[in-house]
Formats: sequence, structure tokens, C-alpha cells
Amino acid sequence: MTTESFGRELRLLTASDYKCVFDQAQYKVSRPQILILAIENNQPEPRLGLVIARKNIRLAVQRNRAKRLMRESFRHHQQLLQGLDIVILARRDLDKLDNAALSSCLETLWQDIIRRRNRKAAR
Repeated sequence: MTTESFGRELRLLTASDYKCVFDQAQYKVSRPQILILAIENNQPEPRLGLVIARKNIRLAVQRNRAKRLMRESFRHHQQLLQGLDIVILARRDLDKLDNAALSSCLETLWQDIIRRRNRKAAR
């Protein structure tokens, strides 16, 4: 039985984890408000890191809402994202999206990553 929790093992925890993703990103997908970088991590589970800058989203309430929705979307797609280290970067005007629009945007980005990964594996 699989669980959809977001435990410690599913998080990027150290600066070196983030640096590795930034320096060696194998998959990059974006929309005007979000950029997702990912690399293969050679582990059975995916790991997620969030970069939500105050410069781009002024209000803490909006930053927390965005992080909550991103973590929830990741949890629901973690089975499809196994073996990846992922960093989501918020861009300007992300706080202008409502919950449904943000969830839809993330869904599209997850599908883009999965498609690119499958295309790369088929080579």
C-alpha cells in the first residue's frame, strides 16, 4: 500500500541538495508564474524543494498558500515522479492565480516533466 504523505524523506533538506538540482538540471519546464527544475536522484522516492521568494510574492499568506498547494500537488503525483529531485521556483504574479488555476498549472507542468522523462528514456 502506498502513502501520499509528505515526510522528511520526500524533501530536499540541505543547500547542497538544492545546488545539485540548480547546477545539473536535466528537466526544465515553466509557465510565466512557475519554473520547475528536476534531476534524476537514483532513489526510489521523489524529493521536492520549494523556492518562494518574498520579492516575487509579497504577502506571507500568499507564499504559504502557494507552498501548500505545491506540496499537495506533488503528493498526488509522487508515484509518477519517482526517482527525481525537483525544485519549484515561484515567479512574479504567482499570487494572482487562484487555487484552481495554480493546481491546473502544476498539473500541466508535472505532465510535461513526465513526458520529457519518458522521451529521454526511449532514446
